[in-house]
Amino acid sequence: MLEKMMARVLAAPVENGDLDFMAGRRIGIEVGDLDLRWVVTLQGKHLTVVRQPAEATVRGTATDLLLLAGRLEDADTLFFQRRLVLTGDVELGLTARNLLDRLPWEKVPLGLRIVLNRGARFARAARSAYRAKA
Repeated sequence: MLEKMMARVLAAPVENGDLDFMAGRRIGIEVGDLDLRWVVTLQGKHLTVVRQPAEATVRGTATDLLLLAGRLEDADTLFFQRRLVLTGDVELGLTARNLLDRLPWEKVPLGLRIVLNRGARFARAARSAYRAKA
């Protein structure tokens, strides 16, 4: 599912060569609170999930990664607040992050934008409610 979503969202950057820097490189995504991990690489013209160690890894909670994906929080804020952590090859991780920041939100399929935005809003509200009880 992750591969299909990435292929759809990143079709234009892959096609025009913006992701060529990832050829043979591996970037990891870790959702710490859910114990989920993916390592992604560019093979030909396809982003693929592989079972190899990542050269750079972005780690965060499900809520923070969803807020980032839904564009309700920006990466710099999350990194400076230490809610996202980048380890390994920092240059590779920052290059990928900058590319994603430049991706026009309106080019993301509408259905996915709606799901990401609503999911991010729900996660933020759930986090706030949990913290209010604590």
